[in-house]
Amino acid sequence: MSKRTTKMNLGEGKGRTDFKRLDAMTDAEIDVSDIAELDADFFKNAEVIIPPEKKHVSIRLDADVLDWMKSQGKGYQSRINAVLRAYYEAHQSKR
Repeated sequence: MSKRTTKMNLGEGKGRTDFKRLDAMTDAEIDVSDIAELDADFFKNAEVIIPPEKKHVSIRLDADVLDWMKSQGKGYQSRINAVLRAYYEAHQSKR
């Protein structure tokens, strides 16, 4: 069985990035001095990870749970999946 990892932010609020200012910047104005160069050594150990297949399902959830998930903002279905994945992975080690 291949090991697959899914990680996501479960929503700690909106970010503080000023996307309008960033969009207005030219490439030359962006400071990339702190970004490491990706050389051949990096790619020797790089690994392509293909996310698991998603399946479309219909599921019944308690209204308050669904409302709370939706209130966290865009991506509530991905958050539900992340919670279920964490539960799944926690119980895989007990087998």
